[in-house]
Amino acid sequence: MWEKLAVFIIRFRLSLVALLAAITVFMAYKAKDVEMTYDFAQVVSEQDPDMIYFKQFKQRFGEDGNVLVIGLQDSSIYKLGNFNEFRQLTDTLAKVQGVNGVLSVSKLLNISKDTANNSFKAAPIFKAPPRSQKELDSLMRVVNSVEFYKGQLISPNTGATLLALTMDPKYLNSSKRQAVMNNILGFAGQFEKKTGIKLHYAGLPYVRSTMTSKVAGEMKFFTILAMIVTGITLLVFFRTWSAVVFPLIVVGVTVIWCIGSIVLLGFKINLLTGLIPSIIIVIGIPNCTYLLSRYHYDYRKSGNQMLAMTRVIRKIGLVTLMNNTTTAVGFIVFAFTDIAILYQFGLVATINIFAAFIISFILIPAAFTYLPPPTPKQLEHLDAAPLTKLLEFFDHLVLDRRPTVYIAALVMVAGAAIGISRIDAVSYMVDDLPKKSSVNSDLAFFESHFNGVMPLEFEVDTHKKKGLLKLKNLEKIDQFEKFLRTQPELSPPVSLVTFLKASTQAFYNGDPKFFRLPDNSEKNFILSALANSKSAAAGAGMNSKLLRSFADSTGQKARISLKIADIGSQNLDTLMNTKIIPEMNRIFKGTGMDIRPTGTTIIFTKGNEYVIHTLRDSLFMAFGLVGLVVLFLFRSFKTVLFALIPNAVTLILTAGIMGYFNIALKPSTALIFVIALGIDGDNSIHLLAKFRQEMALNGGRVREAVSVTLSEAGTSMIYTSIVLFVGFSIFAFSEFGGTKALGMLMSASLLITNFSNLILLPSLLVTFEHGKGGDMDKNALIRHYDESYHEEDDDADLNLKEMHKAADYEGDYTI
Repeated sequence: MWEKLAVFIIRFRLSLVALLAAITVFMAYKAKDVEMTYDFAQVVSEQDPDMIYFKQFKQRFGEDGNVLVIGLQDSSIYKLGNFNEFRQLTDTLAKVQGVNGVLSVSKLLNISKDTANNSFKAAPIFKAPPRSQKELDSLMRVVNSVEFYKGQLISPNTGATLLALTMDPKYLNSSKRQAVMNNILGFAGQFEKKTGIKLHYAGLPYVRSTMTSKVAGEMKFFTILAMIVTGITLLVFFRTWSAVVFPLIVVGVTVIWCIGSIVLLGFKINLLTGLIPSIIIVIGIPNCTYLLSRYHYDYRKSGNQMLAMTRVIRKIGLVTLMNNTTTAVGFIVFAFTDIAILYQFGLVATINIFAAFIISFILIPAAFTYLPPPTPKQLEHLDAAPLTKLLEFFDHLVLDRRPTVYIAALVMVAGAAIGISRIDAVSYMVDDLPKKSSVNSDLAFFESHFNGVMPLEFEVDTHKKKGLLKLKNLEKIDQFEKFLRTQPELSPPVSLVTFLKASTQAFYNGDPKFFRLPDNSEKNFILSALANSKSAAAGAGMNSKLLRSFADSTGQKARISLKIADIGSQNLDTLMNTKIIPEMNRIFKGTGMDIRPTGTTIIFTKGNEYVIHTLRDSLFMAFGLVGLVVLFLFRSFKTVLFALIPNAVTLILTAGIMGYFNIALKPSTALIFVIALGIDGDNSIHLLAKFRQEMALNGGRVREAVSVTLSEAGTSMIYTSIVLFVGFSIFAFSEFGGTKALGMLMSASLLITNFSNLILLPSLLVTFEHGKGGDMDKNALIRHYDESYHEEDDDADLNLKEMHKAADYEGDYTI
């Protein structure tokens, strides 16, 4: 089959190139519509019970992650000029398209009792811009007397204040998000210039916007950088610009296909899919490296371009396809998960890995059969002295020092086991960003003054219509809220209880000591007054729509909303499981009410655990699929075993490095092992394929077959490892912690795989292979031999005149 395919590619190379060009133009047209997204919820399965509950919660009460906060701590804000600038900023931001509402000190309302109408009425505290410092100070005393605002808009300990913007979800989840954020940050920046007051930003809309812009920037940066470093590496290896330009064209076309396929599949660029273009460049270049190094080797042997290129396609086509399949295994397993972000990453990467294979096997033969043949100088890399010396050293270790190899492997695995024991499974909502980034520094500001800004929610179900009107139920909710206020990681909660407390304070003419739930004698009047009020939540500075977001239409379910510091998944689990949930169960036990935590923060933490467990299962699946590829190619279960052992060692040593360098296990680092298994498995297949060939050629003499395999296959394997090492090293320059870890750990695994596949695997073959004399033993490790690997039969199978005729003739052909 590969012989016919080789002739087909050579004969119709112009037509095939034209077809590729047409597809590329179409993909480029589609690629212009690509959009960015950054959604925390994508890491949890849509069928997960907590995810289903969270969606129902949002349908009842609205979004929990659509608030952007702008904070400041500067006493000069309460100077007349600066305060009026702050008031103007608040009014301006309220008019920004995509902002549903703004809450700040300058827009607060004060609720008062209207005895005549048996209701509460609301009026702005700042009805007009204050005209004197005395007037401003007087109005601020009114603000500070309203207990509801303490800890919400004004820090009672430090005096810091914040401005909260409620964002329209339609804008947050579309390409318009960035324009909205740019407008907000632009107006805030103007305020900073005018007043000299430093502003801090936080909230999921800000984090998502920052992440999205950085993902877009890094995708472009790493795509270009990957092109540059792989191009330089190719030039150093092959010493000819043609061996640089055409492989870069191959991966450039593949990148266009990659982005186009994201659009065609209905996906958006996220933190993972944004890495695919540069990853495709890095792992696509080895296809070209295999083709060119083998082309140079066969050309030097035959002296004929057509014959050499045809040999390349027919002899390494199947092996290269299996190599790409093995690489794809490291990604395709993600497509079997029900986690959206992993599914998209796996599917897009898998499709484009095979696309890179097809493109390289068309463009490289087409280009290099038209270009002049390689010069002797360009072939010198085949005899590179340092590389030859290194391979001779490997050969010495394999043939003469196998016990040392095995002892070294065991010692390294034992050392890695110690490192693995030190790995912590912990993640933070923004830990992919550097500690010194503005997002983290601003987050520290809000955690210091307001105990955090990450959303945490609880839903209380009384199981009875209007159950929330019963004072005993409200008192239980209040008891739980008082406990929550004692936790330093949490902000003061907001709920229906909070509004009722604010109403009771208003009932007593704003006296702060009456910020409490009404008693039985007060309850009926206050509830009646609230029902008669046009804005039941006016005293809290909110409208009736927002009050309804804390109680459902039936009066059966209530929402308790608060903010939490980004304390990490481990600390959050400890806080929830050892403090909050036990106290929650104690308070509500026997009341007939149920209470359940939810919210974006809970889903994010659940997602981390879910993804890590999913990736563990995916790793086992990847081992199974790699084993199936090896079994399909070599028809030997024993070969499967020896192909997987070196890769298992590589992954163990890589995990050990994680432990020693304090790299936490989280979704962004856990997926590295699955990808590394796929990429490192290529080398095993490449070496075993060459070993299989040499065993057949020399009559089953194992030691001779291993020596020749290391000498010939080792060159391209080291070339490929260097290209991949350099390519993945660029990710160490990323601002994202997960991407940086990807670069470091993948580079480490690529160095380790040279030991595993060029020393350990050949040692295992020499020890356990049972080749005999001039004939292969029927029980040998590799028993069957595919004739397409015979170099000596090329001239008999392929008539050179026929080959040239095939290359020049566009029509039907026969061999």
